[in-house]
Amino acid sequence: MSEQRTLTIDGEQVQVDAGTTGLQFYAKDKDVVVMHVDGVLRDLARELEEGTTVTRVTISDPEGLEVLRHSTAHVMAQAVQQLRPDSKLGIGPYITDGFYFDFDVEEPFTPEDLKQLEKMMQKIINQNQLFARREVTPDEAKAEMADEPYKCELLAKADSDDTSGEGVNVEVAAGETTIYDNVDRKSGDTVWKDLCRGPHLPNTKLIKNAFALTRSAAAYWLGSEKNKQLQRIYGTAWPTKEDLKAYQERLAEAERRDHRKLGAELDLFSFPDELGSGLPVFHPKGGIIKREMEDYVRDRHVEEGFQYVGTPHISKDGLFHTSGHLPYYADTMFPALHIDEERDEDGNITKQGQEYRLKAMNCPMHNLIFRGRGRSYRELPLRLFEFGHVYRYEKSGVVHGLTRVRGFAQDDSHSYVTKEQAPAEVEHLLNFMLSLLKDFGMDDFYLELSTRDESDKFIGSNEQWDEATAVLERVATESGVELVADPGGAAFYGPKISVQAKDAIGRTWQMGTVQYDFNQPARFGLEYQAADGTRQEPVMIHAAKFGSIERFLGVLTEHYAGAFPAWLSPVQVRAIPVAEAFNDYLAEVVAKLKAQGVRVELDDSSDRFPKKIRNASKDKIPFTLIAGGEDADANAVSFRFRDGSQENQVPVDDAVARIVEAIKSRNNNN
Repeated sequence: MSEQRTLTIDGEQVQVDAGTTGLQFYAKDKDVVVMHVDGVLRDLARELEEGTTVTRVTISDPEGLEVLRHSTAHVMAQAVQQLRPDSKLGIGPYITDGFYFDFDVEEPFTPEDLKQLEKMMQKIINQNQLFARREVTPDEAKAEMADEPYKCELLAKADSDDTSGEGVNVEVAAGETTIYDNVDRKSGDTVWKDLCRGPHLPNTKLIKNAFALTRSAAAYWLGSEKNKQLQRIYGTAWPTKEDLKAYQERLAEAERRDHRKLGAELDLFSFPDELGSGLPVFHPKGGIIKREMEDYVRDRHVEEGFQYVGTPHISKDGLFHTSGHLPYYADTMFPALHIDEERDEDGNITKQGQEYRLKAMNCPMHNLIFRGRGRSYRELPLRLFEFGHVYRYEKSGVVHGLTRVRGFAQDDSHSYVTKEQAPAEVEHLLNFMLSLLKDFGMDDFYLELSTRDESDKFIGSNEQWDEATAVLERVATESGVELVADPGGAAFYGPKISVQAKDAIGRTWQMGTVQYDFNQPARFGLEYQAADGTRQEPVMIHAAKFGSIERFLGVLTEHYAGAFPAWLSPVQVRAIPVAEAFNDYLAEVVAKLKAQGVRVELDDSSDRFPKKIRNASKDKIPFTLIAGGEDADANAVSFRFRDGSQENQVPVDDAVARIVEAIKSRNNNN
């Protein structure tokens, strides 16, 4: 009789024979592809140990999808090395909705290469190869990977416990070193292998035919511009072909909604090469939307007790040393400008120059405003707000339309409060932020709590971090909105809550943040006179409701697919006469609308009537007013809406009133 082991599996205490693996235990449940063992993700091929707690992970679970995609990346890399035997392996992690793998190859991959690789991958998948894990010593790994220079570099990083660099933690870490073999089921031979931490699917067959290679691009090794440029292939994998098809349809819809494409089609904004990467310009129509957003948000801030301030775009760089942003944020700030230096006729320096920086954040300058005169506890909470224009030196590879730019305006506020006031102020800011998002038609969101980890990028004591984190966590929990943890994602000066909002097609965007800062007040020597006459240090709470106006406008463009609600639309009404004879009649209607502040156009061009209607539809105009003989005789107009429906012979005064009410109500469904 074999030895028995007792453990907890999926919440129940069970006994299994010694040597039983997860693969054997879950043999009848084909959807289970990996397992948690005492909270650690493990391959199913691992033995079930005495006293452990095991939980199933199916292929449709978030972690199951990650394992599926990482395993598919291995299959892709195997196919690449079959197609290009001289290729050298980089790193191949899973990412949101997919995976990628980097390769050092002589020639970039072509679309034809990707099609061929998909066929080769399907052949590998159909062979039902096994993913077999092997523990090896670092020296054994170096010997086996001797022909893979990038893997050897990763092993060297592991020797020094260095996990820096894009994707490194997928391959190596301190402790055990593992290689995964792709094993031919029939012969038992290893047909391909890679240095990897795993875990992986039990076999390639589980990938089925629900995968696709999407594109190739250049990428720097370990994400650093100092390193060699490799070729990266992106792909996606899903549990079923139907899931893959649904994802591809979502991608197609996202492409139709791409704000860069719509921005050009609707004449909203552009990105001139002459200005430089990540520096957009807003055209008159886009400027209208931006102005409407700013005016509304500014008014809401005033209603919520904020005082509007203004600060310059540039300052001495010592300011950012005082705040602590330098050197922490040096890589994302533009290089220093050396100015004010003076020289005599011989070139000798007669006056030393100074280093200035384009500002990347507004908070240091708001601190100077607070410090500009004595403050009393009676002034607190003191809430300062501005549309502060800031500049971030984003890498060219991540700049993307309006959603990742180098110059943008933050709807930025800083609240200075007593420690006792901090919880109520965080709640006030969070509620304000969520209400603003709802005002613009985004009401599906969750919260993310970003905290510190053990790295040295964070400043302040453990006690300060614990206290600040507890405040944010309590307020976020009491809001009733779903809260997700983000360990290590905090700013260097304190924890933060960020709002993750979903758009009309289910994509998640990070919007505003609320950050608790106990560091900058001390660094700037901020203080107020308390009720007992003592000088006390305030707590500073940062909040950006949208993150940036530019980014939020880009998100809104995609959320509404360019069909902005009437109150935001650059052109709210277009009047189209059935024939030229009715131009003057509609001009009178247009005048009435303009008198009510409506943004209205009369299309009295020489285009034929059907084309004018098509143009209005193409321009996504909320309300189109049409007039012909019967309308003019009845002192009426016909309404045509964006969905193609029409309402005939509406009295002019009623039509004007309806349009004005639709705009004033800020109904986001118009």
